Amino acid sequence: MLFLSTSAIFVKLAEAPSGIIAFYRLLFTLCFLIPALLCRKKERKQLWQLSARQWRLAVVSGALLAIHWVMWFESLRYTSVASSTVLVSLQPLFSILWGGLLLHEAVTKQGMAGVFLAIAGSVIIGWGDFQVSGAAFWGDVLSFMSAGVISLHFLVGQILRKELDVLPYTAVCYSASTVCLAVYALVTGQPFTGYSLQTWGCFAGLALFATVGGQCVFNLLLKFLPATAVTMGILGEPVGTILLAFLIFGERIVLQQALGMFCILGGLWIYFGKKR
Repeated sequence: MLFLSTSAIFVKLAEAPSGIIAFYRLLFTLCFLIPALLCRKKERKQLWQLSARQWRLAVVSGALLAIHWVMWFESLRYTSVASSTVLVSLQPLFSILWGGLLLHEAVTKQGMAGVFLAIAGSVIIGWGDFQVSGAAFWGDVLSFMSAGVISLHFLVGQILRKELDVLPYTAVCYSASTVCLAVYALVTGQPFTGYSLQTWGCFAGLALFATVGGQCVFNLLLKFLPATAVTMGILGEPVGTILLAFLIFGERIVLQQALGMFCILGGLWIYFGKKR
């Protein structure tokens, strides 16, 4: 969660369109991961022996990740960052829904209490700028749908990680997502070059810290934890982002943010506290 929390910092410092940021984030991540994959005989062999079903699922997982980012980025054109972030934080509810319908997973009452408390914390953090009306409605719908899409991405990942090691799965998934984001950037006319050295450094930071150190770890955990637990962990991202913004940019932590952070951490403690 701490490494994933750096994503908002790097995005804030990068002077590039959101689609380009996402594209280079994954492209640079592949530059880190593929050499590691090729140097490991077992994982390399898995990649060559992927079945047609595994290829399809991994590509679908990558496409879902790209669709999530595109929908979320588009939502920011119509609604506030706070509204979009709050609605995206509903991921665990979708994970519970998909897990129950497709994998017959159940969540305890204690677990549900933790989910709702953590989501309430996200709502409290973004409540001041929350809006669901007029021109913002379409943006809110896109953000809400993107939460359902990313939870499906993790569910597919959970299925594949039972069969594959993390490097083969992540390499195929991120490659498919990179291609989708490249197409999106071309269609929307976003330039691939002409950025400052600082922005290129932010692309690399997003890849190394937020993705390899953050999101890839969640992919690693999908073999041992259900997608609901992974999406619950991601709810801790705003807490890390607020703390990093305080340390790096000197941004004040107001009472509303502190209360929201307390609720998120309390919800995570309730959800994970009794688990072995």
